[in-house]
Order: sequence, then C-alpha cells, then structure tokens
Amino acid sequence: IKTWKKNNQKIVFTNGCFDILHLGHIKTLSESKKLGDKLVVGLNNDESVKVLKGKNRPVNNNYHRSMMLAALSFVDLVVFFEEKTPYNLIKLVLPNIITKGGDYEKKDVIGGDLILSKGGQISIIPLLPNLSSSKLIRKYKL
Repeated sequence: IKTWKKNNQKIVFTNGCFDILHLGHIKTLSESKKLGDKLVVGLNNDESVKVLKGKNRPVNNNYHRSMMLAALSFVDLVVFFEEKTPYNLIKLVLPNIITKGGDYEKKDVIGGDLILSKGGQISIIPLLPNLSSSKLIRKYKL
C-alpha cells in the first residue's frame, strides 16, 4: 500500500463477509475497482462473521473466502479484520475511496467520516436485486 501511495495510485477500499461469493459481490467488487487503480478488500474473519451473522456462519472459512476473492483479477489485496467493523483497518489503509453496496447510505458507511476529512470520497454501488449470501442460505437451507 505504501508503494501504491508513493506511486500516486488511487486506492479503493470495500469490505464484507463475502461468505458465499455470488454475482452481486462480483458486480460490487468490479465496479469498485473501476473507481481507482488498486482495490483493497477488508474481509471479516470467521469470528466476526459469527458475531454479525450467527453461530452457523460463515459457511466458507477464512482461507476459502480469501482465496476466492484473491483469485478475482480486479482484487489487488485481501486483508482480514477481526473487529465488528473495519474502522481500524480503514484508518491504517487510508484509501482514497470507500465503496459499499446499495443497502448503505453514505452517511452510514463506517470510516466514511475519516476518509471524507482527508479529501477522499464514498461511493455506493447499486445492488443486484434479491442477491445475498443470507438469502442463498435460506433458499437452499445450507
């Protein structure tokens, strides 16, 4: 990240559980990458997914989720965080842009206040309808 910044590359950050990778994730990640030069994905670790999603989650463990994300050509770096929110990771990365899916409003994006105060921006990526890991799990009773 230091090298990217030294080379004046625009860093985009997004985060999530990415438990069961689906087309909605792919769209959000690919659209996020289009906003900058490098895409950093903050990935909730297994314990923080359990806190957020319940005792039967994640379906895919840290290794599986991170390897699937890292295999995507538009993802440049995957970094785990263990807290409930990625605020400390955002503070460390200090990206130029934070993106989130359309189920968020700019004012509710964790770390948005910090990035805006540094001259960065927040971008909300429209969601594809009816796609979420939780909905897929309910549908297929995983």
